[in-house]
Amino acid sequence: MSKKDNIELEIQDVVEEEKVTTQEVVEEEEATAQEEVESIKEQTKKTLQKIKENAKEEDPKFSSTMTLRTILGGDFLTAQMVRHHIGIIVLIVVFAIIYVAFRYQCQQDMIAIDKMEKELLDAKYKALSSNSTLTEKCRESHVLDALKNNKDSVLHISDQPPYIINVPE
Repeated sequence: MSKKDNIELEIQDVVEEEKVTTQEVVEEEEATAQEEVESIKEQTKKTLQKIKENAKEEDPKFSSTMTLRTILGGDFLTAQMVRHHIGIIVLIVVFAIIYVAFRYQCQQDMIAIDKMEKELLDAKYKALSSNSTLTEKCRESHVLDALKNNKDSVLHISDQPPYIINVPE
């Protein structure tokens, strides 16, 4: 055998050994993967079983002791308690809606009253101004000046004092 044949035989031996080694590694990895899949399935089954045990339709019985923790946590609002007091809850909601509606209506009325008070004050000021202007124009001195300035008027100031007429009853 030549040197070349020896090298080829050695290469074939090494390749065969690697095939065997590679096959063993692949088989070990497959076994490990199957074990992991099986453990995950077991854990999933256990978790589902615990969820089924803990998930119930009924609420737990409410204890008679009310603590701040149960109130803040909302533990006292069980379905049974809500069903038992549904009438009171509906009544409270209706009263709250009515309260809000009345408050809104009251605020709207207050705004309307303020607006009308401002209009009334403006009307009073206009009436006062008109009244003072009318009083000023109706004074005797202004009327006499108007008569003097209007020459075609037959009205004039009386020279005689007024007569007192007595009417018997």
